[in-house]
Amino acid sequence: MKIVGVGCGPGMLTEEAVRAISDARIIFGAKRAIALAAAHIPAGCVVREMTTFRPEQPLPDDAVILSTGDPQLAGLGYLDGEVIPGISSLQVAAARLGIPLERISVVVAHGKEHEQALAEVAAEVELGKIVFIVADPKFSISALASALAGSGKEISVAVCEDLGYPGERIVIGTSAEPLVPVSRLFSVLVGRTDMFPKRPRIQ
Repeated sequence: MKIVGVGCGPGMLTEEAVRAISDARIIFGAKRAIALAAAHIPAGCVVREMTTFRPEQPLPDDAVILSTGDPQLAGLGYLDGEVIPGISSLQVAAARLGIPLERISVVVAHGKEHEQALAEVAAEVELGKIVFIVADPKFSISALASALAGSGKEISVAVCEDLGYPGERIVIGTSAEPLVPVSRLFSVLVGRTDMFPKRPRIQ
């Protein structure tokens, strides 16, 4: 079984991922993952839309499981199989904003308790890290701003929406004046303003 990252948006598949999808006989994945891989799915391949995967779930040994972004970043890398990485929202956001990956900590707030995630973000920012937050549609930017309010430092908050898609949008506010996402598909980068690149707002 192969767990294939299809990237965070169109055109973000690696050549290795394309080969695995092109050779597949049966594919499982969420609707968005299937759409991102559609151009490479061969004729005759059985495609089954699934949104929930459990480690103990019986799946065919020759199945290709599609994971949006990269399977190891809040994806399906926990399944038992060969993992083929994809280009993640983390990589794209860092590239767009010119932030070296080694300066970034990751906090997953997707499908998890947001209060705990916010505490983790505040702690990492206090340690001088730029934090990449894997958000879900219910993640509150205003709650994030409140969690960062006691730092005593100016904190930049970059909201990255629809990365890789034609409508991609990145806006940079602060914890004092946060900018709210308009899309349901977004991630967030936060850190001390003096650590962010001196770049204009990207829209």
